[in-house]
Amino acid sequence: MRTAPFGLNGPETGVLGLGCMGMTHAYDVQNRDDEKSVQVIRQALDLGVTLIDTADMYGPYTNEEVVGAALAGPYRERAFLATKVGIVPGGSGQGERNGRPEHVRRSIDESLRRLGTDHVDLYQLHRVDPDVPIEETWGALAEVVQAGKARRIGLSEVTVEEIRRAQSVHPVASVQSELSLWTRDVLADVLPYTEDQGIAFLPFSPLGRGFLTGSISSFDELPADDFRRRLPRFQQDALKANLALVAKVREVAERIGATPAQVALAWTLAQGRYVFPIPGTRTPRYLVDNAGAADVVLSAADLAELDAIPSATGGRY
Repeated sequence: MRTAPFGLNGPETGVLGLGCMGMTHAYDVQNRDDEKSVQVIRQALDLGVTLIDTADMYGPYTNEEVVGAALAGPYRERAFLATKVGIVPGGSGQGERNGRPEHVRRSIDESLRRLGTDHVDLYQLHRVDPDVPIEETWGALAEVVQAGKARRIGLSEVTVEEIRRAQSVHPVASVQSELSLWTRDVLADVLPYTEDQGIAFLPFSPLGRGFLTGSISSFDELPADDFRRRLPRFQQDALKANLALVAKVREVAERIGATPAQVALAWTLAQGRYVFPIPGTRTPRYLVDNAGAADVVLSAADLAELDAIPSATGGRY
């Protein structure tokens, strides 16, 4: 896979990463297969997919263990390993935010233990805690870097103002937010800012939580324990309306000889110099298909056609 610098002064990484959340969290958890997930992560490295993204909250806590098992031995040095802190399990099932410095200091040690490593390449604040000034949380993450437990630190789902406030304390290496053909909010301000600042941008759910692949045509197809059943865009009426988006993606894919997933990912890659989509999968053939997006070239006409796709029906959450 072709590589690109991870931000202005970052190391070279594969332009596509692997989001590991779905291996133990949120998607059809009853059919979880850790051994298969380990194989997929190692296959990703063989394909040049070096950015491996997890979080302590996923599982909760079990996702890092699976990633750690996959990266044992010689595999660790081949990966650009990223994890997150800042969300803890809560009664609502969605988690609660915790950005207290003492939580950050404690959590990095727990994550390193589960991951079986002495450092991560990227430690990210999963969400800003509204009850803790971001400068305090970010200062604690900066301490993690100073201690050698993380090479660099990043943010997730933040505003431009929050990025600026963090930058006043310590450099921001990356920002992770949802970006895909059906979620384009960050194109208005956050992504232009990160591009200008030389900050890497990590789009999560670049395939619209799997919807843009064309593999979902009905609410009833979703597994009983799949969290997409709670999301507005996957409710039956909205889902039917959103199938028009998939039809346009498929039309472009057929014309250029690619798959819908590859077209959706190639569009996301085209949004900036420092954009590293992290599609998630635990299926080998989908991994190979996604990786192929790095070689898909969309013309100006293709991009314009995709840009013209209407907004999705229904909110993100």
